[in-house]
Amino acid sequence: MSLLRELDERSGSKCELCSSTVGLEAYLVAPQTEEIAENQVATCSTCRDQINEEIELDSNHWRCLNESMWSEVSSVQVMAYRMLNKFGSENWAQGMLDMMYMDEKTTEWASWKPAEKIVHRDVNGHVLENGDSVTLVKDLQVRGTGSFKAKQGTHIRRIRLDPNNANYIEGKVEGQDVVIITEYVKKSK
Repeated sequence: MSLLRELDERSGSKCELCSSTVGLEAYLVAPQTEEIAENQVATCSTCRDQINEEIELDSNHWRCLNESMWSEVSSVQVMAYRMLNKFGSENWAQGMLDMMYMDEKTTEWASWKPAEKIVHRDVNGHVLENGDSVTLVKDLQVRGTGSFKAKQGTHIRRIRLDPNNANYIEGKVEGQDVVIITEYVKKSK
């Protein structure tokens, strides 16, 4: 049986969150990657657009979760929980969250958050990428080289970003690999 047919059968041809019948599609619930029915929710275009933050959240639309939060399908419970948390400061949503029950495995899935991406920014706030060119905005003493100083205005090509620290980049200055603090560089055009 195809995924869409299985979701359609499970949902009764309705959005599993709001019961709309318009624009139904499968929505894969993160962090799951396997495209099977257990990891997906049948959603309408309105719910999907708000989940993906393509349109502004409408709290009145999500009051429908008072029914879908009781679903026996874990992926539906996860999405209901996550959407209710987006409105957690509103009394109606907090009341529903207080009543909601999920088993331990589903609670762990619902509580998952994506890792925050490390973003490297120069002194002016411009985003730096691997391979960019930068210019030093002040003289820097290069540690471990004795008296070697990198002068203000030095151009550094093909930088590498430190994957673990947004404040560090690497590059070559006068043929030597050096680590440079991002607040001392500006992105070159």
